[in-house]
This record gives sequence, structure tokens and C-alpha cells, in this order.
Amino acid sequence: MQLKKIIFLLKLILTLFGLTLLSLGYAKSENGIKKLDRIIAVVDQDVITEKELQEKINSVISNLKNQKIEIPSESVLRKQVIERLIANSIQIQLANQTGLRISDAQVDKTIERIAEKNKLNVVDFKKTLEKDGTNFYKFREEIRNEITIAQLKEREVDSKIVITDGEIDNFLNAQSKEIQDEFEVAHILIRVPEDASPEKLEKLKNKAEEAAKQIQSGKNFTQVSAAFSETPNALEGGNLGWKKASDLPTLFVDALKKTEVGSLSPILRSPNGFHILKLINKKGSSGPVVVEQTHVRHILIKLSEITSENEGRQKLIGIKERLENGIKFEDMAKQYSEDPSATNGGDLGWINPGDTVPEFEKTMKQLNINQISDPIKTPFGWHLIQVLEKRSQDMSKESARMQGRQQIKMRKSEEAYQDWLQELRDRSFVELRLEDNF
Repeated sequence: MQLKKIIFLLKLILTLFGLTLLSLGYAKSENGIKKLDRIIAVVDQDVITEKELQEKINSVISNLKNQKIEIPSESVLRKQVIERLIANSIQIQLANQTGLRISDAQVDKTIERIAEKNKLNVVDFKKTLEKDGTNFYKFREEIRNEITIAQLKEREVDSKIVITDGEIDNFLNAQSKEIQDEFEVAHILIRVPEDASPEKLEKLKNKAEEAAKQIQSGKNFTQVSAAFSETPNALEGGNLGWKKASDLPTLFVDALKKTEVGSLSPILRSPNGFHILKLINKKGSSGPVVVEQTHVRHILIKLSEITSENEGRQKLIGIKERLENGIKFEDMAKQYSEDPSATNGGDLGWINPGDTVPEFEKTMKQLNINQISDPIKTPFGWHLIQVLEKRSQDMSKESARMQGRQQIKMRKSEEAYQDWLQELRDRSFVELRLEDNF
């Protein structure tokens, strides 16, 4: 009876302030007041709940333990994870709004590859996940989201990177055996906003110096990365893996040349912020690469609010039937394709490895000369692809320029992605609740 009076008075007080027990994450039950899952962030049309945050934190902690990495403080870990969840939510919402969908078949193939890497079939892999306490349905959705974000990045960032002939010329002129060295590098980034005040800049510089000081005093780099860094893989230790010097910013290469294996670079300043590099290992350049080129043309139907995924696919099925009945490919491309190549009959010219998105390239490689593919889906929409010619050759001026273009693109890609992600975050409505806990 006393409990009912307390609940009534609490409800009355909260009502006066325009609040409810439910808004605070509590509800009445037969045994008293029960805590419910509550919203801890609103991100545009999506929400992040406390349960979702805690599940992700638990997953990160489990991964860190498996890698024998010291776990950061609770406040640091919560802040890193909530920012990752926000970034993912914003990107998934944008993908959904713009018609980017990942099919169940794509998810199944990815899970199959993951299982194979673990030397398991899918059934045993599923059992292993569930034995470890991982819900297989949630794992599938996480994989779907990862593929979605990767394809969104390709569509919104990588495909829009502009590389001039002058940049390629300068790159090739600067090439030498020395810059073909490869580095295994770990990276910490302390991001600096464009409009940072001198006081803010000094504060962030001190933060970078504190991170470097902790590493130099013997603290594990991966732990410091998880606590300080603002890169997407910060919680995994910031390891970039093996990178050719030509794939890294000149600022990094110049510093790594002077850094001994196992040591830290000085703190580096770029437009993005302050960087700390650890040189894990180093090796010399590799030999020439044989380049396989494909002369290809295609018809593209883009997806939109007007054209659904199924409508785009059905339209291309109809076009393929007409092609098989003798209609010229170039005529159908000019009439129906929504790609700039339509004016040339869909002709994309000679395509080099890495010039197109993985789905397009994989299908292209499987086609015989003059064969037309079934409709295939990429981040850009639905395609019909026809291969006209194929050729293989050793290193040449043309392939050297292609490789130069790829390497410049890789160098620009991550920085462009981070800038785009920050702009997307700034344009989005994000309301953090219980902010004092982060």
C-alpha cells in the first residue's frame, strides 16, 4: 500500500513537469517499479537504446579480450561506441532513403565466406556463434549493415574522387624503389575541427602529446588507440595493415622513413588533425604486375523513389529479351541507360582491375566475349553488362598510369570519407540523452 502511494505521488510530480515514469525508463509492475530499456540517442528518424549500446559495448569488450588488449575506461569506451553507433545509423538511414538495399543472397554469400575463413560450414559457424552468445539474426543484420555502409562509401565518396592527369604524372615522376617500400603501420588520430579556436587547438595538441607519452612510457599502443583515437578502427588498435608508401600520405611516408621499426613517429599535423604513427614492420618493393583489361559496355537503370528495386530489375529483364531477339545493344543503351556512357552506346572502354565496384567487376570477369549478363545490382542500380574484348599484358605506360590512379585514389579515399562522414553528422539531427554519462 505504501508503494502505491509513493508511485502516485511520483506520477503527480512528474506530470506537473510534463514527464512520465516511462520517459525516464521505468514502469510499474506487480513487484514494484521495473526499469525498462530507454532511448539514449535520437538520430534523425532512428533511435539508439541503452540495451543496444550495452550489447555493442559487450561485443567490443569481448573482441578486445580475445586480442588481449587492455580495455579502456568505461566512459571512454561508451563514448567511442555511441559515436560509432551514431555514424552507422546516419549512413544506414541515408542508404535506405536513396534506395540502396542489400539482398539476402549478398548477405548469405558474405557469411559463407566468413565461415570458410574460419574453416567451418555455415551450419557449424552458426552453432559456434550461438554457443558464444551471439544471436545469429543480429549477426546477419550487422553483416548487412557493414555491406551497406561499404557500398554507400563507394557510391558517395570513392566514385566522386577526382584524379587529374597532372597528379598521375607527378606521382609517376616521383616513383622510385624507395617509395615502393611497404610499411605495416598503426595510427592514432586526434581530429581537429576546421573552425577550432587557438585554445581548442592547444587542448587537442596536448591530448596527442599525452597519448604519445603514455605509449612511450610502456602502455600498449592498441589500448591508447582505443582511449584516444578518432579513426573508425580505433577500438581495434588503429592498425592499418601493410601499406605501400605510394598508398600513404607524403606526410606519413616522410616520417616513416626516419622511424625505426617498433618506434613511434613524431606527432604529425595535417588538415585532419594530429597523427601518431607506430612502424610495426617494413619491407621492400614487389615485382611487376600483369594487368588484365576488359573492354565492356553496359546499360544502367538507377533506383529511386519512382523506380523500385524490383521495377529496375524487371525493366532490364525485358531489355535483355529484346537484345536476344536481335536489337542492337548500343541502341538500347542510348534509349534506356541512365549512365553518361549512354551517348556512346553504353561503351565504357577498356576497364582495369579496381576501376569498377566489386559486383560489376566480378560479373564482368565471368562473362565470355559478347556474352550479356543477367541483371546485376551495384550501389549505382541495376546493370546489363556485355564484354567486347579482353587482354592481358605486363607493366606498360598505360597500366602504370592505372596503378598510379588507384594508389592516389586509395590515398585520398580515407580522408575524403572521414570529411564526408563529419559533414553528414553535422547535417543530421542528433540528440544525446543522459549525456553526462558519456
